[in-house]
Amino acid sequence: MNPSSAATAPLPKATAAPQLDNALVWLMALTCGLVVANIYYNQPLLAAIGRTFHVPDSQASLVATATQVGYTLCMLLVVPLGDMLERKRLMLVMLLGAAACLGGAALAPTFAVLAGASVLIGVCSAVPQLLLPMAAHLAPDADRGRIVGRIMSGLLVGILLSRTASGYVGAHYGWRTVFGGAAGLMVLLIGLLAWRLPTDRPHFTGTYASLMRSLLTLVREQPALRRSALVGGGVFAAFSVFWTALVFYLESPVYGYGSDVAGFFGLVGAFGALAAPWAGKTADAKGPRFAITVGLLLALSAYLVLGLGGGHLAGLVVGILLLDVGVQSAHISNQTLIFSLVPEARSRLNTVYMTGYFTGGSLGSIAGGLAWTHFGWAGVCLVGGAFVGLALALHRYYGR
Repeated sequence: MNPSSAATAPLPKATAAPQLDNALVWLMALTCGLVVANIYYNQPLLAAIGRTFHVPDSQASLVATATQVGYTLCMLLVVPLGDMLERKRLMLVMLLGAAACLGGAALAPTFAVLAGASVLIGVCSAVPQLLLPMAAHLAPDADRGRIVGRIMSGLLVGILLSRTASGYVGAHYGWRTVFGGAAGLMVLLIGLLAWRLPTDRPHFTGTYASLMRSLLTLVREQPALRRSALVGGGVFAAFSVFWTALVFYLESPVYGYGSDVAGFFGLVGAFGALAAPWAGKTADAKGPRFAITVGLLLALSAYLVLGLGGGHLAGLVVGILLLDVGVQSAHISNQTLIFSLVPEARSRLNTVYMTGYFTGGSLGSIAGGLAWTHFGWAGVCLVGGAFVGLALALHRYYGR
């Protein structure tokens, strides 16, 4: 048997897929945005959390790291089950867990309890990584790209605007209110998805052990997948370095802003979502590797601007725009590349890529907190720029 075929079990004969109407597509986009936001609500709140539990900034930043670690573990160990178990039921169980863990975070009596709840919030918030393959399966061939693109836009906007919402609510009503409100939103989504989401029969017919072994087969046989996972991890590490340290920088004497203003910088970053269509067109016209190179160069220039001009509001805004556009462009183009490798294994290809992506994000959160604590804003920019430089070197030279 060809080793490539061992990465995927034979698919059963497909049954007629339910049609996706506009209302369901928008519900999927809304779900992706609200659920992925659970991972990022904590970033503008880190300074306030540190004050509540009397811990230093570097320790408070571990809340962001814990959430991303949990998300990464879920990507690796749970999301592949979307090829094996009925996705709707799996997503509803995960949303119920997310609601419970967010409620636990809102009531956390100690920092250790909050950190533990944050890991579980990450574990239960990988629903979009199940919903996107489901949408791709249910969509008609002629509309698949448009539908998946619309849902991905919801995901990107959720990532960026979550900081705005949590920063404002945290400043005016306390950080615990943010987690409590997020728990309520998850309960609302459970009701909506139980009512509107169709069932989606699994494709993989093997065991969980064979499913997990197929991930290793894909990693071994696809050098482009390995490269994309490493590059994605590097660029998302650079992204996390910045957003983890930003709230501390804005609350420092350089600016003297609160978490509400820190959160509103997410509105600036939301323009990065506009890069998704451009990145897709560039990848189609000149190939995804070219589009990834452009995205990485934009991210590298962002850290140059932030290092030289981050002490001025205009420089900070320009740097955020360049960073978010660059990171989103590289991310979308990386996904375009990996989804072309083994079409029948897209869910598992995405698992490998996103595991690398969020592993980098977790490392970036740790590095951002440490860089700020020991070296200030200059250290943050040097570390973030180093991650982008590493990603660019891997993209250009790894696996060639």
